[in-house]
Amino acid sequence: MSKNLSELSGRKGLETNLFEELGIASQANGTPSKADLERIASEFLVGKSTTYGTATFYDFMKPENQNKKVYVCNGTACVCSGKQAAVTSALESRFDSSEIGHMTCLGRCHENGAFHYHGKNYSAKSAEEIDTILSSDSHGNKDKYHVEANGTAVLTSPFPGFDSYYALLKKVIFEDSIHALSEIKKANIRGRGGAGFPMGIKLESCRNEVAEQKFIICNADEGDPGAYSDRYLLEERPHSVLFGMMVAGFVTRADYGILYIRAEYPEAVDIVQNAINELIEHQLLGDHILGSNFSFNFKIIRAQGAYICGEETALINSIEGQRPEVRTRPPYPTQQGLFNKPTVVNNVETLAAIHYILENGGEHYASIGTAKSSGTKLVCLDSFFNRPGIYEVEMGTPLSEVFNQLGGGFKSSVKAMQIGGPLGGLVPVEKITSLSIDFESFANEGFLLGHASVVCIPSDFPMVKFIEHLFDFAAFESCGKCFPCRLGTKRGHEMFKNAAEGTSKIDRELLNDLLHTLQIGSLCAHGGGIPLPVQNALTYFDTELKSYFKAN
Repeated sequence: MSKNLSELSGRKGLETNLFEELGIASQANGTPSKADLERIASEFLVGKSTTYGTATFYDFMKPENQNKKVYVCNGTACVCSGKQAAVTSALESRFDSSEIGHMTCLGRCHENGAFHYHGKNYSAKSAEEIDTILSSDSHGNKDKYHVEANGTAVLTSPFPGFDSYYALLKKVIFEDSIHALSEIKKANIRGRGGAGFPMGIKLESCRNEVAEQKFIICNADEGDPGAYSDRYLLEERPHSVLFGMMVAGFVTRADYGILYIRAEYPEAVDIVQNAINELIEHQLLGDHILGSNFSFNFKIIRAQGAYICGEETALINSIEGQRPEVRTRPPYPTQQGLFNKPTVVNNVETLAAIHYILENGGEHYASIGTAKSSGTKLVCLDSFFNRPGIYEVEMGTPLSEVFNQLGGGFKSSVKAMQIGGPLGGLVPVEKITSLSIDFESFANEGFLLGHASVVCIPSDFPMVKFIEHLFDFAAFESCGKCFPCRLGTKRGHEMFKNAAEGTSKIDRELLNDLLHTLQIGSLCAHGGGIPLPVQNALTYFDTELKSYFKAN
């Protein structure tokens, strides 16, 4: 982290943003020109190495992205479905191979066959369907999936209308902000992005900082393959997210909310902007809203393709136009975040629960779920289920109930599920009856709830290839700041790739040493988390994997 670069990036405020300018410069050809990089560096008083280093990091800015016309999803859910090879083959007959790129998870995990074309995401079931999509400007990008609440509907209840929904905000901003914070703390809501950190503590920490400006950032860079719950909230319930950010700003005395929305969700950007425009039309944004002491504005930042930006400090660096490398802590973002100002970063789902908490009271929300995992959780089921979709369940709901009753069971034979994204645990099917949807249940069994995305691994998918895929993903998406992650993920990929191809067998002692180094030596959960699913695989699928290891 460079404090000076943070200050220089913040000179012009958020309206003229360094990262955004780089994105705009890359739109024409897929990457900024040398002249653009020099011009932007001069405008922001930063070195050319800064603009070059940033632009070459992201999937949709780097020179390798130049002149790409179509992108195929290579997220884990699509890989395990086995459909993407056919999609790529069909596209190769219509585009030159140099014009085809990749995107990691387009949020189409419920149907697969996903690709991105002309700023929209699609799912294709056949080559003929691809032809129809490419030859027309239809609404073929629209998709459908089940959305259902099993119990209390906190996040999936119908939107009652703008005036009814924001009547609560008009009441809250004329009260002492300590009341709203108190209710959030009573609710004991924990972050839904994976870490599970109590939201109330984070807000209070930022509130206690003295600063002329503070920021609320919505981490909408939902990069976990298999997860599309944030996409659902942004596209179908945008006001729940915006309301939560405004209350967070009111509580912490922040006056700016930034939504960092991933490039892979283009429709979400337009929908959220329209919702912001509604707030402006109703005079609920700007200085001294409705004559109160509360001032607040929104800014959408369109991400450019980097999984590591799901980590809060890498996300902050990204907005500043720096390479999205993880920062060492302390200081924490609530002390020194965006442009060196106190900053709260919360996940989409966490923020979306605030309206329900303030409307019904923190104690009521805490009564839902379990003692340590209160409230509800959105669970994403992929295409291997008979009823794929998003299900809102109360924390503590048995996993078997989610899979068999809500999801309707598996369509075909499945041997394991990766739950919680690429860094989540690898759960064998026999463990389904031992788990419930809450943080402690998964932790006690040696897994991780995380984002609660479920990616199924079919019985005929080789586990060695799955681990190779995980390491490949981790190596490609590493920010590169710390050696254990930058080098270790690549060495792990090489080990399993060579084993899968029969080139060489894996030395178990060497692998264990590698996993240990990744776990304890990495700066963040990216490198530190990848050993979990690998260790789960070694524990539960040893019989399948042992032929790929050297004999003792």
